[in-house]
Amino acid sequence: MFGGYGLYILISLPAILLGLWAQAKVRSAFEKYSRVRSARGLTGAQVARFLLDAYGLQHVQVEAVQGFLTDHYDPHRKVLRLSPDVYRSPSLAAIGVAAHEAGHALQDAERYAPLALRSAMVPSVQIGSWLGPILFLVGLFINFTGLAWLGLLLFASTAVFALVTLPVEFDASKRAKRLLVSHGILGPQELRGVDAVLDAAALTYVAAALQAIASLLYYAFLLLGRRD
Repeated sequence: MFGGYGLYILISLPAILLGLWAQAKVRSAFEKYSRVRSARGLTGAQVARFLLDAYGLQHVQVEAVQGFLTDHYDPHRKVLRLSPDVYRSPSLAAIGVAAHEAGHALQDAERYAPLALRSAMVPSVQIGSWLGPILFLVGLFINFTGLAWLGLLLFASTAVFALVTLPVEFDASKRAKRLLVSHGILGPQELRGVDAVLDAAALTYVAAALQAIASLLYYAFLLLGRRD
């Protein structure tokens, strides 16, 4: 048991440490640039609404949602939800996050393939993320290799989902930065604050992908080791 636990630490520790560092970096960057007001004074909600309207997405609603950095775009309901610190704030951090979420709405409108794939994967990932480990552990415990492999395959959907998420998030941030400058919402100097916030956020998705892959490798090593 200790050997298995040690193997998990060996495989997962780098990704876990990266995740912790990335989360701290996001919080630090967001808090820093939340105190820097943009020259035009537009709030996150106003920026999101402006960008959506500029590309004919008047049907996409912009709503406030509770929580810290709970901002997201719902492609099924066509709603862009912004946390209070983003919705009401005219800060560089708020504008960057709002523009990023508007970027997701633009992806949806353009039928951006990685976003469509990620949305289609949500039901299978929701099942695989909790049922996969259960089937794997039961199969491992009763020495039913087929059941363990089934659990492993179901859980693998979470790693695939995390990998598909990377181009979706990177593209949304790239769009956000380009649109903020091209529409004159921010100047080149102000964009540095947006870069700091969105680049830090991107690290969290990289860390999540590495953690999912590490967990998958750990399960695979356990199963292959049992077979030996």
